[in-house]
Amino acid sequence: MDTKTIYSRLNKVFRDVFDDDSITVNPKTTADDIDDWDSLEHITLINAVEREFKMKFKMGEISSMKNVGEMVQIIAARAKA
Repeated sequence: MDTKTIYSRLNKVFRDVFDDDSITVNPKTTADDIDDWDSLEHITLINAVEREFKMKFKMGEISSMKNVGEMVQIIAARAKA
């Protein structure tokens, strides 16, 4: 799966979770860039991403992700496995 496809699918997930059709994520997007992205919504977001990509993040991966780019790297690596 290429990164363009991953970002396209992530945009849909982010828009659904945060109920904001104007969201467009990029590699540098962080919680600071999206108004409602707090710790509770982070859990909802992770669950939604896991469902979308039919995968589970490891706890260490979740806690170490600093931006959407790192999330995409993990998803891309899992898609190749």
